[in-house]
Amino acid sequence: MILLEFFKNSTQVNAKIDEFVTQAFFADFSVSQIMEIHMNLMEQFSQQLKFKGRSDEILLDYRLTLIDVVAHLCEMYRRSIPIPSLQ
Repeated sequence: MILLEFFKNSTQVNAKIDEFVTQAFFADFSVSQIMEIHMNLMEQFSQQLKFKGRSDEILLDYRLTLIDVVAHLCEMYRRSIPIPSLQ
């Protein structure tokens, strides 16, 4: 899972983000849908942490994961738009 490996300095994280973004792109997910999925996951993690009596402040760092995924997805969308010929 990208979220769990994001802060491990794993060399595989970028590859996993690229793989996820490719799947999201061809599945025609919008950026807002990706954000909704992320927010739902964070809410579930927050509830689990609170249930265990722990603070959910650590989840604030995982916004970086969302920003990274959204940036990759936006770049893929940008590259998919044909460049008009300059004549």
